[in-house]
Amino acid sequence: MRIQPLFVAVAVLALAGCANDPAPTQQLRLTEQAVDQAKAVGATDEVPSMKLANDKLATALADAGNQSNRAARMQAEQAELDARLAEAQVLTQKSKEQQSVLDARIVRLRKQLGGVQ
Repeated sequence: MRIQPLFVAVAVLALAGCANDPAPTQQLRLTEQAVDQAKAVGATDEVPSMKLANDKLATALADAGNQSNRAARMQAEQAELDARLAEAQVLTQKSKEQQSVLDARIVRLRKQLGGVQ
């Protein structure tokens, strides 16, 4: 069986293309949006996953500046997920607080109505 020269050339070009990762500009944009959205709902660096998101985003930006595109993309993806986790944690905490307020109101109303269950 003989390997076609065209096939070899295509394989070499494909491998060369994999070696040069493109700049992760879109991923960095998505990550920055996720971080901004988490901040908008109240996530701060006191939320551990938000601190991780900010740290990883800073590392991603530094990697992108050093042309380490693959490392930058991976850090940016992780930072995006950490930011989304922080947002979910903050929203969950706010929901629990609202639930507690509603439960207290229900208890108070039941007492006012004479213990109706």
